[in-house]
Amino acid sequence: MSDDLDHPETESLETRSSVKAALEAVLMVVDEPVGEEQLAHVVGLPTAAVRELLHELAREYDGYTGEGGTLPVRGFELRQLAGGWRVYSRAAYAEIVSQFVVDGQTARLTQAALETLAVIAYRQPVSRARVSAIRGVNVDSVVRTLAQRGLIEEVGTDPVSGAFLYRTTAYFLERLGLGDVEELPRIAPHLPGLENLQDFDDSHF
Repeated sequence: MSDDLDHPETESLETRSSVKAALEAVLMVVDEPVGEEQLAHVVGLPTAAVRELLHELAREYDGYTGEGGTLPVRGFELRQLAGGWRVYSRAAYAEIVSQFVVDGQTARLTQAALETLAVIAYRQPVSRARVSAIRGVNVDSVVRTLAQRGLIEEVGTDPVSGAFLYRTTAYFLERLGLGDVEELPRIAPHLPGLENLQDFDDSHF
């Protein structure tokens, strides 16, 4: 892609640097990862061209230039997660950032919530009744909490029972730093007691 990016739909975005600046402006205001196609639509360029610029921006934030030189590493980074791109504070400054964040926004999930979230993540889409059967306790209130925090969402109903089915959200993937649920780690080392989660028969719930 040349330095000149003349495009009939974006007369004000004529150069490579101006398009990158426009992408930065959008990325700085989104509260969840935004897809390449949506960004391409906003700046009026082909998706492939926008993808190239996004990777270039990510390298620049990490301290590299296209000519092999170096730049100061930024306090933020551009990451591709959950099917989109978003700017995040750099991990090296996590302690400083955490001191600034309101306590209520960083409240940790309880063990019960973590176990319920794990069942949903590994068995999705899944009903509350099925999760309750696997965990051996009622999970209605926990499911509501997880939904309020944006970690799970409804995804239709069970064709047999009519019960609502739940799955994890893009925000869940974002918080775990994953691109897809297939990247979830083995559950046994993290939540003892759910080691045999995959062995539960779905047909009875």
